[in-house]
Amino acid sequence: MKRILIANRGEIARRVIRSAHQMGIETVAVFSEPDANALHVREAGFAYALGGTSSTESYLRIDRLLAAASATGADAVHPGYGFLSENADFAQAVQDAGLVWIGPPPAAIRALGSKAGAKALARASGVPCLPGYDGEDQDDALLAQEAGRIGYPVMIKAVAGGGGRGMRLVMQAGEFAAALRSARSEALAGFGDQRVLIERAVLSPRHVEIQVFADTHGQAIHLGERDCSVQRRHQKIIEEAPSPAVTPAMRERMGASAVALARVAGYVGAGTVEFLVEGEAFYLMEMNTRLQVEHPVTEALVGQDLVAWQIRIARGEPLPWTQADVPDMQTRGHAIEVRLCAEDEQFAPRTGIVRNLHWPAAVEFGVPRSAPGMPAGDGSTLRIDACIEPGTEVTPYYDSMLGKLIVHAPSRAQAIDALRAALRETRVLGVHTNRAFLAACLDHPVFRAGEALVPFLQTAADGLRENLLDDERSALAPAVAGICMAGAVTNPAAEGSTALTCRYSRPVRMRHRGSVHAMNWHMVRDGTICMEAVGQADVGDAAAGASAWRLVPSPDPAGAIGGMQSSSIHGRRDGDAHRFFHRDADRVHGVFAQRMGIDGWHVQTSDGVELWLDDISLHPASEGGAAGAIAELRAPFNGLVIRVDARPGDALAADAAVVVIESMKLEHSLGVPSAVQVEEVLVEVGQQVSPGQLLVRFAAGEAATASGS
Repeated sequence: MKRILIANRGEIARRVIRSAHQMGIETVAVFSEPDANALHVREAGFAYALGGTSSTESYLRIDRLLAAASATGADAVHPGYGFLSENADFAQAVQDAGLVWIGPPPAAIRALGSKAGAKALARASGVPCLPGYDGEDQDDALLAQEAGRIGYPVMIKAVAGGGGRGMRLVMQAGEFAAALRSARSEALAGFGDQRVLIERAVLSPRHVEIQVFADTHGQAIHLGERDCSVQRRHQKIIEEAPSPAVTPAMRERMGASAVALARVAGYVGAGTVEFLVEGEAFYLMEMNTRLQVEHPVTEALVGQDLVAWQIRIARGEPLPWTQADVPDMQTRGHAIEVRLCAEDEQFAPRTGIVRNLHWPAAVEFGVPRSAPGMPAGDGSTLRIDACIEPGTEVTPYYDSMLGKLIVHAPSRAQAIDALRAALRETRVLGVHTNRAFLAACLDHPVFRAGEALVPFLQTAADGLRENLLDDERSALAPAVAGICMAGAVTNPAAEGSTALTCRYSRPVRMRHRGSVHAMNWHMVRDGTICMEAVGQADVGDAAAGASAWRLVPSPDPAGAIGGMQSSSIHGRRDGDAHRFFHRDADRVHGVFAQRMGIDGWHVQTSDGVELWLDDISLHPASEGGAAGAIAELRAPFNGLVIRVDARPGDALAADAAVVVIESMKLEHSLGVPSAVQVEEVLVEVGQQVSPGQLLVRFAAGEAATASGS
């Protein structure tokens, strides 16, 4: 094996490139039109343009991928995860072309890639399964009948699914038909297969998975478990190892079941067997016939490069360990991973351009240790696997994940603290992300206690959002002060710089989440900014009355902090990004302000609080106050319209679905919070829409704002 074509993109493509290059193997990147300048394209030794924009036009085209391998002289293919990684036809086509497939045999993918097939094999090998229906007859009436036989609540799952797509929880019979239609639609779009299975729903389980490996010499082992219970939209966002709830005895039983399933399927390579866990009982969910997104937490604990293991096994080498060689998970410290995604706090996908990026000090993609053992000393290690850089455009065509932060520490508590600190230091300005939400999740007492189950976010998310909103309100005053200074300071980083002084107050009006906050400010000759809130006291304690902020014109922020006086600010400009430091009592804070267009700002404080603000100081006064009622529905993000459930003249009840948009591989139903009458529908199925685009207009006097799911 001399040259590997990576049939994927983004973070996992970079991950495979890193291991292959360390092994002295050349790499080939493939790319769609939006990915022409992506990091994985630049880092590979060779690159091949697949053409097209969407995944169906590029990364899901078997013919184009094989043409790329032929044109670039690749002799092996690594599928990564997602896209065609669990497609048996692709694996077979690669082998038929005389190339090495770095993955399980096509027959094993077919047997296990289908949830129904995996359950049949599991039952034959004694692996516990939930009661359900996984037959070939997909008649709607039969499926509804089987759901009734199983007993509600039930879970509908795409047979060929994964990553939470094509999955719907149904609590009662009246909801079944709509849930089935939605699950099938999402499954067909995501996997080209609309078949589903039905199984009894476990409402409060843990999601625990076992990492397995098998070679071509008949050896199969497991590398312990990962707990992936913190999820939104049935997709994981926090993963850890070992699980806080798995005992050594459970680990042995679950590991034995996972290995038994791999053996009976004739498995080779890396795979993950996923279980639902209730107490000490566990039930098979599915087997993922590929490397998992969360594989770094296992790498951290076992000190091995799992991608290198995949490559060596594909070359015919035996596994480097037997089961007896696998370290005791309980003595290996603790590893936690979070997925940084382009989405808002309501989990709706967001697009945009990364304007400013800062990662905390870390090992990028890590260089996994070649032998077991904790890192030197008692500290934590941080690893970052990501696919963005300043200028990266986040498009609606692919998954919303931008990267992962992984911490390995001697204890779970230390891992949580270190990961929260890393998230606080991380800055991704220009795009909405779940960074602050992830940090809040880690600090939630239920998660800290190791008691987070799969429904955790269903009950905790609203409280987390309220806490984040309170944090934003508290940070509003220094954020606005920094923005005012950004407009008033000519070049604060230059020696001898001067400020634009103004003896008279200037009114400032900043819009934050639909509410407008009015202040007056002016700057005097010694560089002091004076600010005063007008008619409001909810802009943060520091601006509830009159406040003064002093500019420290030093080129070195760190040096300036030491000699700062109370309520002083240091500023530095970097293009459209501005960095300020201010002292509040005995504590120094940072404010990082990124200009977004003419009037917009994306701000993050050194405490990790983020705000999106609009400076409407020069806008008509009628734009002040909370957003008024509007008689229209607009798209909250980029996406493809896949269903329109309203026609002109329709009278819609509160919470009725109006338009369904597909974005970043998921369906999002946009509805109305109150009863309305449709006046005009401005989009149709198959149309691509952009953020803010008008979709539906309602009769005069009716109000609608998008409510999504």
